[in-house]
Amino acid sequence: MTVYALAQISIHDRRRYDAYVAGFMDVLTTYQGRLLAADERPEVVEGEWPHDKVILLSFRDRDAFETWANSPEYQEISKDRLAATTGVVILAKGL
Repeated sequence: MTVYALAQISIHDRRRYDAYVAGFMDVLTTYQGRLLAADERPEVVEGEWPHDKVILLSFRDRDAFETWANSPEYQEISKDRLAATTGVVILAKGL
């Protein structure tokens, strides 16, 4: 079953975040993940939203997501993301 990873982040160190972004797509595609959306100016249509950026990814299934997230390549680049941002990441099952 397809799973979707939704990240909502606030960026406080642009230099380190940009370093993360520079390696992101290569690692994502290596593990057959798909970037569906990445928007630093999403339109809030209801409620309040305290973050700067939203990212939506899809993976074949939860195992594929976990393989990517726990891969040595992603663990290495994610050091910059963790240092440069705050926020949440949620995983949702597709229908």
